[in-house]
Amino acid sequence: MERLVPGDPSRLGGHRLLGRLGAGGMGVVYLARVAEGGDLAAVKAIQPEYADQPEFRARFRREAESARRVDSPWVVPVLGADTEADVPWLATAFVPGPSLGEAVMACGPLPARAVRVLGKVLARALAAVHEAELVHRDVKPGNVLLAPDGPRLIDFGIARPTAVEETALTSDSLVVGTPGFLSPEQARGQRVGPASDVFSLACVLLYAATGQPPFGTGAVDALLYRTVHDEPELDGVADDELRALLLRCLAKDPEARPTVEEVDAALVEDAPEGSLAWLPDAVVEMVAERSAEMLALPGVEPTLVPEESKESKEPMGRRRVLLLGAGGAALLAAGGGAGLWAALRGGDEDTPADQAWTIGLQADLSGPQREIGRAQERAVRLAVEQFNSDDDKPFTLDLRVVDDRGDAVRARRVARQLTGDRQLLAALGPTGYTSTVAALEIYEAAGVPLVTVSEVSTNAAIATLTQPQRYFQAAPVVAYASFTTVAVLGTQGSFRPGLLVDRAGGVIGMEHSLITQSAAKGMRLNLYSRVVPSAATDATAVVDDMLAHDIDGFYYTGTPERGAAIARTLAERGFTGPRFLDMSAATESFTAAADTAADGWQVLTPYIEPKAKSVRAFATAHRERYGSAPGIWGAEAYDATRLVVSRLTALAGTHGKRPNRAQIADAITKARYKGLTGIYTFTHNRLKPTTVHHYRVDGGRFAYVGPVAVPE
Repeated sequence: MERLVPGDPSRLGGHRLLGRLGAGGMGVVYLARVAEGGDLAAVKAIQPEYADQPEFRARFRREAESARRVDSPWVVPVLGADTEADVPWLATAFVPGPSLGEAVMACGPLPARAVRVLGKVLARALAAVHEAELVHRDVKPGNVLLAPDGPRLIDFGIARPTAVEETALTSDSLVVGTPGFLSPEQARGQRVGPASDVFSLACVLLYAATGQPPFGTGAVDALLYRTVHDEPELDGVADDELRALLLRCLAKDPEARPTVEEVDAALVEDAPEGSLAWLPDAVVEMVAERSAEMLALPGVEPTLVPEESKESKEPMGRRRVLLLGAGGAALLAAGGGAGLWAALRGGDEDTPADQAWTIGLQADLSGPQREIGRAQERAVRLAVEQFNSDDDKPFTLDLRVVDDRGDAVRARRVARQLTGDRQLLAALGPTGYTSTVAALEIYEAAGVPLVTVSEVSTNAAIATLTQPQRYFQAAPVVAYASFTTVAVLGTQGSFRPGLLVDRAGGVIGMEHSLITQSAAKGMRLNLYSRVVPSAATDATAVVDDMLAHDIDGFYYTGTPERGAAIARTLAERGFTGPRFLDMSAATESFTAAADTAADGWQVLTPYIEPKAKSVRAFATAHRERYGSAPGIWGAEAYDATRLVVSRLTALAGTHGKRPNRAQIADAITKARYKGLTGIYTFTHNRLKPTTVHHYRVDGGRFAYVGPVAVPE
């Protein structure tokens, strides 16, 4: 939870606001205390700029009406609402526990029995939703909260009556829901019924059983395609009966799916009665700690802060007995409210400012992107050492480095280790897409600002289960390089460029494809595009087809080795038009495999040549420190570290004490920092770039041409 900020109301409808639980593009959710009885409530309010828009107010009114119609012990009840107020609000009972998504991310997949119990409870919750003649339409791990007395289904923001005529708010062809957990009919933008919630329920249970969504992660369009056309991945479900039930629920045809009542009957388990005994110890402990923190809130103004109580160190067995057997008072005895009070006071403000302030680096130091990861580690260490060498520094900076090896499972593990350090203020990394998608939700849940340098996909944030608020991409995303590549093709005389999308290039390649096609259309270039399946072993016929369509330029997105084969084929055919690669394919592996056919190929990248004049001071210091020139992405990592340090320094001067994570994230959001590689300012947590960097192969190596302005 975060403090209230200037501009937040102190009360809404008689509810005393205590802090912020979260914020999105259209609204804020506050933790509040109910005027009568003093219970805690989650109060959702529409942002003032949207309250005057009839469509948003209508949606909010519909959410309140829908939530009130559902009567179930497994659905969070509505405590009050005023959808016609100047600031429309909706109050529901506050559930002092983590979401299912948080629990699985932190503790790993649930055992089969726990999945069955969870499925039974959620089926009963959805039965109440359907009995009220509603379809929830957004059943996902983030909308399942784990309370001390069992799970709760939340969020009726996009729920709709089963027989309602569609309106402009939810019309045909509009995809409503969360990609990865929505049904095929939702993915197609079609009208949905209760069977859609059954499909989503199965997706949630499969996620709980395996830790992965049934149709993977990645670009939104790819997720939607797989949801409609591909079979779900069920290999991680060991229980045969459960796997068979999930397969029925995941049928593409809504008519072939069981009802929620049939799902309830098929899951032969006792529904929990006021306990979490069916969950693993690690999850119970997580619920206990979260609940203890929240239930420790007294009914006072949030600016009045008592002395922090000493946290209990009782073993898990004692904590579990207290949680399962004695309710709220026992929770406080088991864990105390120290964590929440620290958040209300600003995290670790009681830590003396002269102690080391810790930042982290998560990188691939021994996996497939180890060259980039190691270059970034050296640059980050150099920036930290330079800061600490200043006698007038306001604090000492400590650096913790973890190696995720570019592996998703390990990325989550080391992210939990890093964020579990309460002294950690911010982190840099991870190196690439796979690790970022795996670890991002852990950083978000811990409230740790995460600044990535070399993960530049547009979809990394979208692919996670939560809406990122503290994830900053400190390099131009793929869109800028793709868009500018199309512009440069035009300036180099290509009016009929060919785009070859190699599926072996993964998510980044697909992003290049979508953006390139859109940019070419906007620039009125007659683009001809082809796609090569990842399983294809020879793309010669595709290249010949493109040449037969009179292309005069070429843009390849894929892998270095397969790109080299394309380069050799084009050389053999005598093609001399401008030729571009995407960043992923433009490596030494490409030039080595293409040999002389590599000469003349070009690439636009987010990273600067480490020997460029503008970063010469960094390169000199790097050579003095390590005895070698910096690698690619080194200068950007150096700048990103100094950006974070500059925000810490400014906060130290402003507050005179150690800032908390929320203050640091806010400072980065508002930053305007002049680094060696450019000006760092963020829009929606993404860097606002003015240039990308141009390279051309000459004599078998990529030579730096210079910066290229990003078109307006």
